[in-house]
Amino acid sequence: MSVREDEIELTNGASGIFSIVEKPDSAVIVPYDAGFVWLVEQFRYPVGERFWEFPQGGLEKGASPLSTARKELQEETGLIAGHLEPLGTLYAAYGFAGHKMHIFLGTDLTDTGVQRLDPEEGDLIYKRFALAEFEEMVREGVIQDAASVSAWSLWRMSPTYPTS
Repeated sequence: MSVREDEIELTNGASGIFSIVEKPDSAVIVPYDAGFVWLVEQFRYPVGERFWEFPQGGLEKGASPLSTARKELQEETGLIAGHLEPLGTLYAAYGFAGHKMHIFLGTDLTDTGVQRLDPEEGDLIYKRFALAEFEEMVREGVIQDAASVSAWSLWRMSPTYPTS
């Protein structure tokens, strides 16, 4: 990740500086199986707290969103999705960054056991939540990760969202 500052000309002709955060795109996965979603909890250093969120991670150079979604889901939860359905692409914060989030619904899940490869994820835990419990966590502000709430919202509007 880096920050750059561009000298720009504003619409009124004045000059200014625009700061831009450059960060690789990411994949966010909503792992769903028979009325349950899987979440990971980890410490987020910038805000100094632990939070529950959907598995997610940045695209490495040359990697596709789909391959990253598969890799992140397995690394963070030990789950392999038999099917990954693209739900959409959103910008994380296009007021200061061009970072895109590629959102996937992961279904037909198989648990292979977690094998953490990233030392930064050593304290990461994962847990299965009933969909109704997850929705309550969103309503109550327990889920504060914008990527996770956005991913859930895209899924909620899709024809694959469970109706009962």
